[in-house]
Amino acid sequence: MTDDDSQPKPRKGLGFQLSLKGRALRLLSQREHSRLELERKLRPFEEVPGEMAAALEFLEAKDFINEQRVVESVVNRRSSKLGAARIKQELQSKGIESQAIQEAMQGMRETELERAREVWRRKFGQPAADANERAKQLRFLISRGFASEVVRRVVQGGED
Repeated sequence: MTDDDSQPKPRKGLGFQLSLKGRALRLLSQREHSRLELERKLRPFEEVPGEMAAALEFLEAKDFINEQRVVESVVNRRSSKLGAARIKQELQSKGIESQAIQEAMQGMRETELERAREVWRRKFGQPAADANERAKQLRFLISRGFASEVVRRVVQGGED
């Protein structure tokens, strides 16, 4: 047996493997992630039970994972294109606490009409010529998560 045989051999084809903490930091460097999102993304790479929980606890203790920053990031990135209902759904899918979601929604509902008008203006720019066009505009804004009353006001009123 030679000295080379006593050294662990690298796995073929795998190359360098990041730790779970390293993978989480890489994901967090791209955008804010909630703990639930990181758990979903890191689960396939967990080799030792409990390893992922320990890594995420460490990152939370160091404030790398912060629920409030996730909420602010989603609201800032998505509010110019989406209504409160769609943003609420997105935050829920990220595992954000309901209290934090409710606080974010209060501010968004105050600006819902202006945001819906801006989205309508960028997409259509002019009032609907007929009923089919009006229906198309209504469906578009509703699919973006704007409240139905706000959508009706925007589509009926045009620039008003």
